[in-house]
Amino acid sequence: MQASDTLVIPAPLVRAGPEPRPTLCGEHRKRLLAIMTALDEQDYDFVTPTPATHRRVVTRPGRQLAECLVDVLGWSLPTAAGMLEPGIESALLDAGLLIRRTDGLLKPLLRASRVQTQLFLHSAYPTHASNSVFLGPDSLRFSLLINANLPDELETILDYGAGAGVGGILAARQAPGAVLTIADINPKALFLASVNADHAGVEHRTIAANRPADVGGSTDLMVTHPPFLIDRQQRTYRDGGDLYGARLSLEWALAGAKLLNPGGRFIMHTGVSIVHGHDVLLGALEEQLPKEWSLDYHELDSDIFGDELDTPAYAEADRIAAVAVIIDRGSI
Repeated sequence: MQASDTLVIPAPLVRAGPEPRPTLCGEHRKRLLAIMTALDEQDYDFVTPTPATHRRVVTRPGRQLAECLVDVLGWSLPTAAGMLEPGIESALLDAGLLIRRTDGLLKPLLRASRVQTQLFLHSAYPTHASNSVFLGPDSLRFSLLINANLPDELETILDYGAGAGVGGILAARQAPGAVLTIADINPKALFLASVNADHAGVEHRTIAANRPADVGGSTDLMVTHPPFLIDRQQRTYRDGGDLYGARLSLEWALAGAKLLNPGGRFIMHTGVSIVHGHDVLLGALEEQLPKEWSLDYHELDSDIFGDELDTPAYAEADRIAAVAVIIDRGSI
């Protein structure tokens, strides 16, 4: 069902987490939450495609300007002032989802996308900025991986490198009573993930962390979806380091295993280059993961981001595969 452009903004509903929220940006948070609630009530629906698909769609003839709310908050198309219903336009401007360009058009700064049944805010297309908060088709695959492997009993969940918070939030919604920790190096990601968690009714705390060890303590479940591509611009949300982009995946898996409580589980969705038939991540994990932790490693999709193979960095790669990495710590 396509969202109506008759959007009523309700009184803000803010769900408190286990720790007080900073007062800075408090009004911004309330406005974003009010808009998310209104979008849900009006059956707004948009599923984010890959950047390549997004580019193809918005460059079609006649797609230069938005004609409806999904064009603005989904496809990130600019809109002429007055095209949207006045109440919508005013609310989006007040919440910072739209800004006025020098040419008078209104430009969206965020997208609102659905993963499974839950709405998430994340950066508008194109995500060129180094602090972009990325959400894409991988996020659905990640959430389904978590659904299929969620332990029966959880008290604590850590979403490390959380981005928009998809993995941790959807895991926490299935584990009533569990406390979610959202950790990321990017302050913008922490803010948006926290807003997304509030909208989902998930109790949580946020931690700025440069590496998993910075989080401190231990957890029953750690979920993570690290950057896994070779990125010449070294954007934080995209660049996975060396090992054909798998360096962060390896480091986070090894560090995350050490954060698990006895009986705990680590779930990672990532991408890996297959180079001359060799999986560069699997071999490293099998060699470096301590034997007391068990490893379940399998492909989820044999061929993703195929357009990357046209770049010099992937000249030796056969393909990029989406993989699941599940590590269990014994109960002793």
